Amino acid sequence: MNTHDNTNPGGDGTETPRYAIDAQNVQLTYSDGTRAVNGVGIQIPEGEFFGFLGPNGAGKTTTIKTLVTLLSPTGGEITVNGFDVRTDPRAVRESVGYMAQETSVDSELTARENIRFACEAYGVPRSARGDRIDELLDLVDLADVGDKQAEEFSGGMKKRLDAAMALVHQPPLVFLDEPTTGLDPKARNRLWEYFQRINDQGTTIFLTTQYLEEADQLCDRLSVILDGEIVATGPPADLKRRVGGEILDVDLEDGEDASDRAADVVRETDIFDSEATVEVTEDGISVTSENARERGTDLLVALRDEGLTVTGFNIRAPTLDDVFLAITGDEMDDEAATAAGVER
Repeated sequence: MNTHDNTNPGGDGTETPRYAIDAQNVQLTYSDGTRAVNGVGIQIPEGEFFGFLGPNGAGKTTTIKTLVTLLSPTGGEITVNGFDVRTDPRAVRESVGYMAQETSVDSELTARENIRFACEAYGVPRSARGDRIDELLDLVDLADVGDKQAEEFSGGMKKRLDAAMALVHQPPLVFLDEPTTGLDPKARNRLWEYFQRINDQGTTIFLTTQYLEEADQLCDRLSVILDGEIVATGPPADLKRRVGGEILDVDLEDGEDASDRAADVVRETDIFDSEATVEVTEDGISVTSENARERGTDLLVALRDEGLTVTGFNIRAPTLDDVFLAITGDEMDDEAATAAGVER
């Protein structure tokens, strides 16, 4: 996460933030009447690593496309790097990098040729292209395969190459739209390291993701979007605290009857704090509590005294599904939960 100064001294000696993105009441309604974005407001200071979190269909990609001028908002005001997206879209596009969900890599070209093509498209001076290509190949750890055709690359390598292509013109702001979806953990971690590196160098990053773990690892701050509206904004730790603590999952023998009895034990005793919640699951119960870790063994004793047999016991941090449930009162649908790495 960045430690850059992103403020301007005001006339009265106070400091005001310099915003890479200042979007107010953004709306986008399609011609068929579908409202994909409904009053979104985002202010992102220069140098911040910002996350935009939500399930499929929540409005993440539509919002990002209004910010990079691929879609024109039907309402609201947006400035990106100080340029208005309506009146100066070309200046916006020249000042940002955009890594879409689908890579723009040409498989028939080598890694070096792909980056050279991007240099030409973004108007990088011819005299600077050689050094810039070498620098980027090294940055994304592809220098040793720079002259190989991209068709030989793994999905993770293509993603890294695509990210390099979005950076050829050294934009101060980069948009990453679900850049690690579909990658294995090793490939995801390598991309995370790369994104952290360019952020440390001063680049503002706008990341959309379905992975709470990713947002927690990378982002200074994030917003959660659902059905085209932002439902929460804050540092990842603050959003996880809204869940109400850690989660204690208990698996039990004897199915639903045992689960109901176990839930009653939690509700009828003072094992956990007064804000604790209990949910009956397919395998047992889940208890969310600030003191789940400290009082978990007390629950095991109480369940044993009730004649219930525990077959599994785990304390974990909240998942994206837990955060959505706490914020909206609804679980994510199964497709979104699977994509976000949530087990059902």
